[in-house]
Amino acid sequence: MVPDVPDPEKSFRRRMVIPPRSALVVSVPHAGTATTGFEGSLALGLDVRGDADLFVERLYDIAPLIESHDLAHRDRDAAAGTGVPHVTALLSRFVCDMNRDPNDVSRAAVPEHPTPRNADGRGFVWAVTTTGAPALARPLTLKEWQARRAVHAAYHDAIAQSLARARDRFGFAVLIDGHSMPSVGRAGHKDPGRARADIVPGDRDGTSCSPSLSDLVGNHFRTSGYSVAFNDPYKGGFITTNHGRPADGIHAIQIEARRDLYMDEATFTPRPNGFARLQDTLRDLLTAVAAWKP
Repeated sequence: MVPDVPDPEKSFRRRMVIPPRSALVVSVPHAGTATTGFEGSLALGLDVRGDADLFVERLYDIAPLIESHDLAHRDRDAAAGTGVPHVTALLSRFVCDMNRDPNDVSRAAVPEHPTPRNADGRGFVWAVTTTGAPALARPLTLKEWQARRAVHAAYHDAIAQSLARARDRFGFAVLIDGHSMPSVGRAGHKDPGRARADIVPGDRDGTSCSPSLSDLVGNHFRTSGYSVAFNDPYKGGFITTNHGRPADGIHAIQIEARRDLYMDEATFTPRPNGFARLQDTLRDLLTAVAAWKP
């Protein structure tokens, strides 16, 4: 059997805006649910929706998107000069997690990896779900891990290119990393059984962006009627750590929204009123962030 190998050029979608209209870029790394071609390595019966940030790309008004490998459409969209530059993963995080370091794998998931360092089974390659169910049908070969690492590199190159383009034009850039989270901590989380705040912004304890940007984000959600808890239980992952360099003029903040604000967590279906309210709040947030200056 030929092992499943993802195509980096078909693993995500992006929109480039040339020239950028603001310093803002959006990434959505976990809304994807695609597994076609990779089922051989995934546990039988695995429901990827349970750990997906479903509908987050729609909440941020960035769907449908232009596929990164469709050059003619990508250039046409870029020439229009509208919208916000964004990158969103199509693949399920169970294929590879764009918000983890590629070396964050366990020995059980990638036995041939020379320096595995993941201990909880939910790293770049997930061996278990947040409920403790198996996510892999078998370990990955080193070749399969390397192919997924190439997907990760392509995704982050797309983010870096948009951020560099924005910084070149405006002198700084801002990355909003959009996520959603279970309303209550699960067995595999560090806060099992605890209800979360409505919105959890993550700025790596104040290191990934300017304090004034964090203040803007927190105040925006509070005045919109949402409860806010910075960095608890999520501080931000590889994306904010890797791209957020305020000293270099690049500011990154992760935003986690409780899923029950906009969807039924049991049936994976949107709740129209809550969805519309959160979508409007996020739309206004992007407008405010686009006008922000460090």
